[in-house]
Amino acid sequence: MDTDPDTDSERRDGPVGFDLDLTLIDSRPAILAAWEHLARDTGVAIDLAAVDSRMGLKLEDEAAYWFPPSELDRAADGYRRHYVRLAPALTTALPGAAAALDAVTAAGATAVIITAKHPVSIGPSLTAAGLPDAEIYAHVHGPEKAAVLERLRAAVYVGDTPADMAAARSAGARAVGVPTGSFEVTRLLAAGAHDVLATLEGFPAWYASFRAGAPS
Repeated sequence: MDTDPDTDSERRDGPVGFDLDLTLIDSRPAILAAWEHLARDTGVAIDLAAVDSRMGLKLEDEAAYWFPPSELDRAADGYRRHYVRLAPALTTALPGAAAALDAVTAAGATAVIITAKHPVSIGPSLTAAGLPDAEIYAHVHGPEKAAVLERLRAAVYVGDTPADMAAARSAGARAVGVPTGSFEVTRLLAAGAHDVLATLEGFPAWYASFRAGAPS
């Protein structure tokens, strides 16, 4: 599809999607700790720096780098058991996350979280971060996120990975990047980001401008 919502004034009022990990929340400490515990449990050497460089994938896709297909389900279950235990103490909201969600609802639009995270891991993460409620679409990545965004006719999708930017573009949503994860501004722009904000602290002003139809 790859259209620009600037050409569709009605769509500017549509839902606004946010990625979760490293967009709204700093889950890196909990994620890496869970992988470290899984490595100890299984005796598998897992390179945490490599995991960090790909953060944003579905758990099963990352696990496939370290475990054979016959062991993926067991590895994923073990990881999630550790993550759910560790997340409450190791997860925080990223700067501006709560205000970004509030800016959407204050404007009369719907804030939606669209994430590769499994539902069992989302609750502890959001509770620890103290973020306001939002609609949640879980366990989707890349083109799966694009399908959700297109079905919702989302106006905007905010994320920290090139795959997030590609998903937004494909769905005809405004692709807004934040370099708060593993990918720099140049990577986000190369993947199709319309705009890149240093942090979500800049989102309320950006969103007000977007809703008003101001050119970027």
